[in-house]
Amino acid sequence: MPSVGQRFEGGVNEVERVGQVVHRPVGPWTPAVHALLRHLRAAGFTQGPAVHGFDGAGREVLDFIPGEVPDYPLPEYARADAALVAVGALLRRLHDASLGFTPPPGAVWQLPPREPAEVLCHGDLAPYNCVFRDGELVAAIDFDTAHPGPRLWDLAYTAYRFVPLSAPENPDFTAPPDEQRRRLRLLSDAYGLDPGDRRRLPETAVRRVRALAEHIRTQAALGHPAFARHLAQGHADLYDADAAHLDRHRDALSTA
Repeated sequence: MPSVGQRFEGGVNEVERVGQVVHRPVGPWTPAVHALLRHLRAAGFTQGPAVHGFDGAGREVLDFIPGEVPDYPLPEYARADAALVAVGALLRRLHDASLGFTPPPGAVWQLPPREPAEVLCHGDLAPYNCVFRDGELVAAIDFDTAHPGPRLWDLAYTAYRFVPLSAPENPDFTAPPDEQRRRLRLLSDAYGLDPGDRRRLPETAVRRVRALAEHIRTQAALGHPAFARHLAQGHADLYDADAAHLDRHRDALSTA
């Protein structure tokens, strides 16, 4: 029989905490993600969960990382410059630790691998997948969307969520264009992004946000209930509007 503990419902999965571990649903990508998490630990990246195998119900078992996981509307600590700097540095450490990782034979990823496969991307490093403690970023969680890809592809999504690079009509909009430019530069500095990738970051963010809208529509069409709910709530349309906003401002953002 599966254990019974404290249940948490996220945007896609229901997670159960039992003591110092969490039990989560699995997918075809779980073996590859577990191999990645073990590699990251061995490489010295400890700001992610450790893997503890599977429970009797077939769910994965991972570390429970105590702290606060913010949701929208974001609290002040998640919108602060300090959080932006911390997440840029964390993502750089994660990417660097993933170097040398060899996926297991027949590895399956939830999101499609992208070329050039420079690193292993987290795929969804947003505030709702970060753990804060006393206002400080301590860990990244939910690696289900990890996949091989370019550094810039992953950083673009984190920039979209943390700067944020949203349009004025988005209810989560908190940064007018001048502030978006300032914060985008701050994130790029924290990551240590080179000049060429800095110029390409806004255009990459446009493509990344459009890919997010497409992913929601595809998963909803396949019958995934959480993504069907997101589609009905207008998330994909909101992301399309954000991508259009980014497209309008990408030249000015590139100069940042």
